[in-house]
Amino acid sequence: MLMISPRMASGMQEKLYNPSLLSFFVYNPSFGPREGEEEKKILFYHPSDVEKNEKIRNVGLCEAIVQFTRTFCPTKPAKSLHTQKNRQFFFEAEDSFWIVMVVRNPWVEKTNKDGKPPTIEYQEEEILDTVYGAVLRQCYSMYKLFNGTFVRAMETGGVELLMQKLEKFFYRYLQTLHLQSCDLLDVFGGIAFFPLDKMTYLKIQSFVNRVEESLSLIKYTTFLYNDQLIWSGLEQDDMRILYKYLTTSLFPRHSEPELAGRDSPLRPEVAGNLLHYGRFLTGPANIKDPEAKFRFPRIFVNTKDSYEELHLIVYKAMSAAVCFMISASMELTREFCEQLDSLVGPQLTLLASDICEQYNVNRRISGPEKEPQFKFIYFNHMNLAEKSTIHMRKTASVSLTSVHPDLMKILGDINCDFARVDEDEEIIVKAMTDYWVVGKKSDQRELYVILNQKNANLIEVNEEVKRLCATQFNNIFFLD
Repeated sequence: MLMISPRMASGMQEKLYNPSLLSFFVYNPSFGPREGEEEKKILFYHPSDVEKNEKIRNVGLCEAIVQFTRTFCPTKPAKSLHTQKNRQFFFEAEDSFWIVMVVRNPWVEKTNKDGKPPTIEYQEEEILDTVYGAVLRQCYSMYKLFNGTFVRAMETGGVELLMQKLEKFFYRYLQTLHLQSCDLLDVFGGIAFFPLDKMTYLKIQSFVNRVEESLSLIKYTTFLYNDQLIWSGLEQDDMRILYKYLTTSLFPRHSEPELAGRDSPLRPEVAGNLLHYGRFLTGPANIKDPEAKFRFPRIFVNTKDSYEELHLIVYKAMSAAVCFMISASMELTREFCEQLDSLVGPQLTLLASDICEQYNVNRRISGPEKEPQFKFIYFNHMNLAEKSTIHMRKTASVSLTSVHPDLMKILGDINCDFARVDEDEEIIVKAMTDYWVVGKKSDQRELYVILNQKNANLIEVNEEVKRLCATQFNNIFFLD
């Protein structure tokens, strides 16, 4: 368990322990319908060293809860169960296939005087169902991206193949779940878009068109800069989960320093032939290596309709990254990868430099960045656009926020209130000593603002948020 620094309160020393993953399992009640066959229902169970009877008992309890709640509302089974120490989350990923995640509630250990054992207090209200329910759904979406659906595995190789796939994927994936870092951004599962002027955007579109024309095997292309999306040929839901994989897993493993603009000495040009910085993030680490293996990860998209299996080639130059997706039925050869490297590398290096220069010019024009009196999170449900000035860094393993966790909890509570109603709404909360928290929902868009204005009143806070909307989100919000 990760421990946050001790604090002093009411004469006692306190240690605060973050929420942690207790267990995670996948089961199908139809696989072991008779008494004595209960173990057949369990397709995956973490931690694996739990005694068999305890696994059966825990799965049976979840099954009973789901069945019991269905008597009240057949179309909406239980999503979570609250107890003093734990919170259980249920998700029917596919017909009769259930995924369950059990999270230990955060708790405070208080040291007592006179040598008495410490007092334990569980903070069961600190966990939000919306946040951890979204995390559970993400687990399934990420599995499906790399393995396809559970039913697909069953059709290919029966229960044995499905169990192998679940074990292989979740054994590694669950190690990357850092539950203390989960917050409102997990609920949204949005995409950060990179702001670009029209001319540079057209250059990128032209680049994508040229590459797809020259390398006709390519079926879909996506283009990112600085972990932000610029162009995508994928469906929205597929791009959403691929974006999460790229930005929280693949890119952090291959981070490199930003290279400067066109005049930089880091960009030598020899005999008119640009030495490019392109390299494969998936596939061969060194394309010149005679022993290199030209194997790429496979992903599954459009699983509801046509169900496409694709090779995922991720290629990067400086801060620009391009994903090329090619049908898995095609064999990718050394010749193809060398052709892609020589065609894409120089062009992508130049494009990355152009984008960097344009971005720096725009920053100079807008003037030096001052520390604003407000921080915000914005999300658009229609195009999944997300922007946060609260998160300084957000990956699978770390979420560095510039505000207190209590304020993040208030944002989550406001989001829950918004989810209950369809109408446009505005909520203003006075929090702690110096902070005001404002939530606005309007026409499929949500904005959450944290203001640090100690002596402000309700009217002044409202005016400040109006000014923010007028400058940062012009023509988006129409609430008075």
